[in-house]
Amino acid sequence: MCPTLNNIVSSLQRNGIFINSLIAALTIGGQQLFSSSTFSCPCQVGKNFYYGSAFLVIPALILLVAGFALRSQIWTITGEYCCSCAPPYRRISPLECKLACLRFFSITGRAVIAPLTWLAVTLLTGTYYECAASEFASVDHYPMFDNVSASKREEILAGFPCCRSAPSDVILVRDEIALLHRYQSQMLGWILITLATIAALVSCCVAKCCSPLTSLQHCYWTSHLQNERELFEQAAEQHSRLLIMHRIKKLFGFIPGSEDIKHIRIPSCQDWKDISVPTLLCMGDDLQGHYSFLGNRVDEDNEEDRSRGIELKP
Repeated sequence: MCPTLNNIVSSLQRNGIFINSLIAALTIGGQQLFSSSTFSCPCQVGKNFYYGSAFLVIPALILLVAGFALRSQIWTITGEYCCSCAPPYRRISPLECKLACLRFFSITGRAVIAPLTWLAVTLLTGTYYECAASEFASVDHYPMFDNVSASKREEILAGFPCCRSAPSDVILVRDEIALLHRYQSQMLGWILITLATIAALVSCCVAKCCSPLTSLQHCYWTSHLQNERELFEQAAEQHSRLLIMHRIKKLFGFIPGSEDIKHIRIPSCQDWKDISVPTLLCMGDDLQGHYSFLGNRVDEDNEEDRSRGIELKP
């Protein structure tokens, strides 16, 4: 990828408005495709409500959970500030708590975009709501239902979303009920959009007022976090490869890919037993923990390297 295109992609990734719009657009497209290919109201008494409600609510809950789970920052916050399993190696300052809360609210704001978009689009469309509410429509003011039993009335109402063949007077009632449900659904959709917009505005204002950082500091802090993660991942990958190569050389006597191999080492049975036991990551009181399956036995002959590091010779 050319540097210019790389910079454009990086800039778009940092643009919160673009990311949020992309999430909303993908959700709308997915909802339309999902609705046209899978939704079919059963039009049976006792099933319409659960079926329509399931299509309305369950995808929104799945999108909400996925919105949190797919954000790597939520796992960072959970591991650093919320997990009580690990021993407390350091005390968390009030400033760190405030910054962690600020990051959590930012993650939450982006995580709720997809489920709110799903609910708003489905309510504005009205198909799911019409199916779920069909059994509960009030038809007492229609004379044609005066001599109809309650069970028969429920059966007729449950069949309204399927547009089955019916007498002309029943078709007129069905059309009026469908318009009423569409009106209710769309009103709920616009109310949800209005409340979400107000909540987003208020939360942004509260976050800015309660933030311990100024606007320039917040901009720098956001850029710092992203650069820190990128550089850490690059350094961690390079460091782990060098460390593993160093330990493999101690185990086998050579490094994979070496062209001039003059000496090899035959691992003993004890070596194989020791490297077969995984070691935990800095969970004890040791100043330096083990990081792989090649930990215990391989490092026994290199106690000095623990304190002064590993010298890499060309």
